[in-house]
Amino acid sequence: MSAAETISKIPADGFDMARPELYANEDVLELFKILRTEDPIHFAENEHFGPMWHVTRYKDCVAVDTDHKRFSSSDIYGGIQIDDAVVRPPVEGVEISAFITKDQPHHAPIRKSVQPIASPPALDSFRDLIWQRTANVLDSIPEGETINWVDHVSIELTTQMLATLFDFPFEDRHLLTLWSDMTTATEGSDHFPGQEQRVQHLMDCLEYFTSLREKRANGAPNFDLVSMMARDPATKDMDAMNFLGNLLLLIVGGNDTTRNSMSASINAWNRFPNEFAKLQVDPSLIDKMVAEVIRWQTPLSHMRRTALEDVEMHGKTIKKGDKVIMWYYSGNHDEEVFDDPRIVKFDRPNGNNHLSFGFGIHRCMGLRVAELQLRILWQQILEKFEKIELVEEPVRLKSNFVNGYTDVKVQVTRR
Repeated sequence: MSAAETISKIPADGFDMARPELYANEDVLELFKILRTEDPIHFAENEHFGPMWHVTRYKDCVAVDTDHKRFSSSDIYGGIQIDDAVVRPPVEGVEISAFITKDQPHHAPIRKSVQPIASPPALDSFRDLIWQRTANVLDSIPEGETINWVDHVSIELTTQMLATLFDFPFEDRHLLTLWSDMTTATEGSDHFPGQEQRVQHLMDCLEYFTSLREKRANGAPNFDLVSMMARDPATKDMDAMNFLGNLLLLIVGGNDTTRNSMSASINAWNRFPNEFAKLQVDPSLIDKMVAEVIRWQTPLSHMRRTALEDVEMHGKTIKKGDKVIMWYYSGNHDEEVFDDPRIVKFDRPNGNNHLSFGFGIHRCMGLRVAELQLRILWQQILEKFEKIELVEEPVRLKSNFVNGYTDVKVQVTRR
């Protein structure tokens, strides 16, 4: 009996979707399918993270995501992840806050301070740099040898871009990957080293960036995220925990979506070669491919809200103060919205309507930067490679938040 068949025999009321180990295997989508059908607003308790509601249908995720009056993302109530300890670790004096974990009117001014980094003029200014760096990384891949695409390409390209966005010392850029992993690590996930060590890594991040902020606050104007926060009236005087929180948000936002979509696209090419063969004939399909891979992969599995009042959904009452988990991963595979959702289809008419970037005021600020990086990567893949072939099954990250990969072992054949 397959894992999927075994899962299908579990009654829906027995599902605890907060367990990180579930996400190391794609069979978790079978669990979500059962919940969407039998119990779309599902209540369960987790031994580490407490009780919560699991919202699994596309339309219900959108409803919660856009209802800012009744559902809060504020760190006051625990923030945007299942685990409250992400923003309030059990370490004295550490309470991490960012604009994504603030409700209006506090959210918009901070977001606005860094928004220019993702504007159309900024994207145009980055294009040539991204093109050249992508070419350098792809040209460095040895033909006929096994490499880990995650390390060699996905992490390398995203850390280089993050270093540019922050004007971060290039030789230290891999610290950004470490700090991104530590930001989202929770009990039971692959990257979790324990709260004390996790917090120490984050304090190292704060110390490093505080030095950069002090140097740039009164220096020459520069177009980077640290300078923007050091100079904007809404952010220049923020305290250490707010500064840290917003840094970590921008690091994760610039890292995880892009890194894991880059890796997912190679997995998808091997899973659905006929679809990717269409790109060779018609490279104009790349935009649709990028959107479809982001839907199929769903780089961040969930976002969490806290109910500000009692809310009725599907005949159930979500009580004021309850955790509400919007499962983007499930919504992106909702058969009522996406035909054959487990299949990658470039001709999908609504592929760009995926949940991966969220909706409402918290919609991902850097989505165009991520799409640009992925688009350029695939433009060059089509030019340089006949195939990029998996040599073993990809290894997925064990995490209920970051839906990613640790290993994608491949060999390339050049044109």
